[in-house]
Amino acid sequence: MRNAAPVSILSIMDLIQMKKTFKHVAPIVCGVSLALCCASASAQIKIGVSISTTGPAAAIGASSKNAMLLWPKEIAGQKVEYTILDDASDPTNAVRNVRKLTAEEHVDAVVGPNTTPNALALLDVVSEASTPLLTLAASASIVEPMDAKRAWVFKLPQNDAHMATILTQHMADNGIKTVAFIGFSDAYGESWWREFSKLAELRKIKVVASERYARNDTSVTGQILKIMSTNPDAVLVAASATPAVLPQRTLVERGYKGRIYQTHGIATLDFLRVGGKEVEGTFFPTGPAVVAKQLPDSNPVKKVALDFTQRYEAAYGANTMTQFAADAWGAYMLLANAIPQALKAGKPGTVQFRTALRSALENTKNLTVPQGVINMNATDHVGLDQRSRVMGKIIGNKFTYAYGG
Repeated sequence: MRNAAPVSILSIMDLIQMKKTFKHVAPIVCGVSLALCCASASAQIKIGVSISTTGPAAAIGASSKNAMLLWPKEIAGQKVEYTILDDASDPTNAVRNVRKLTAEEHVDAVVGPNTTPNALALLDVVSEASTPLLTLAASASIVEPMDAKRAWVFKLPQNDAHMATILTQHMADNGIKTVAFIGFSDAYGESWWREFSKLAELRKIKVVASERYARNDTSVTGQILKIMSTNPDAVLVAASATPAVLPQRTLVERGYKGRIYQTHGIATLDFLRVGGKEVEGTFFPTGPAVVAKQLPDSNPVKKVALDFTQRYEAAYGANTMTQFAADAWGAYMLLANAIPQALKAGKPGTVQFRTALRSALENTKNLTVPQGVINMNATDHVGLDQRSRVMGKIIGNKFTYAYGG
């Protein structure tokens, strides 16, 4: 993937002129691998980012970062400084990053992280700093049940319940009577298990096996042999990014002939690259942006999703759109919608501004983003409904539209 340019770059002549005008010029720091500072020193609004550009979730973080590098340089007439840090897919690093962003950089909001364990680890940090967090991780447990800590957290990806609803509907409509489950042995896998098992029961689909594996496991043969011994009509893999390939590859290698489902966490180009022919035919729930070009014209999100797809592909090439790029652009749209209101209450860099920004985000109404239409309130910091998901299918090593919406 090409290296995208920083959002704003000062020329040498600009710096010389600034030195003539000011006695002290604030340094501009651009980290090579861990941090990327993307704006001029005179920026008034500071947005911090902590995402996974290395580690098991790197495929997710890479497309998030690509979208962020397209974020506009100004919001509501104010210059914006973006600082992007890599958490290496590790909760400890995520906490360290966000403490740095809030305590040292004094950012007005934080976007990220990409994974549920990392996001859960940040609840104390952002609430103590009174700084809004717009997370790109999926589990509903990040924002539910609402409490004083979660009041500072907003979530871009659809809740697992939204995705599990259309996924189990697809199973029922296609005659699936028995299903086996294998998911991550962490908050992502457990969240999916809670939602999927409840909905499968309601739709009279019998779960005949439930297995777990770690994101960095290199073999799941034992779990797959247990699953295959139950002879299920379908298998659901509740995982994300490239680690989601492992169970599916093992099923194919062991001769499984049933239908395989994945979650919206797979929608990365690296999943297709690593999975190859072994993931062909996979069904998965996804946000509208991933298959924007093929959505029915009646889909209420299609125009906004297609607009962003065209912008993203103009920068990174055809068929590069992912779930995670669209979520990152949605985070920008949320901020751009809320910041004008927050500016009326205080200046960036102050607790008054951050508090007003939190309130404005919480009161977002009828905002169409690439993944749906957002209507938030004091108890719902996701704000998405059935317009936020469709079913996709992998055909010809591409994500294609299959169902719904």
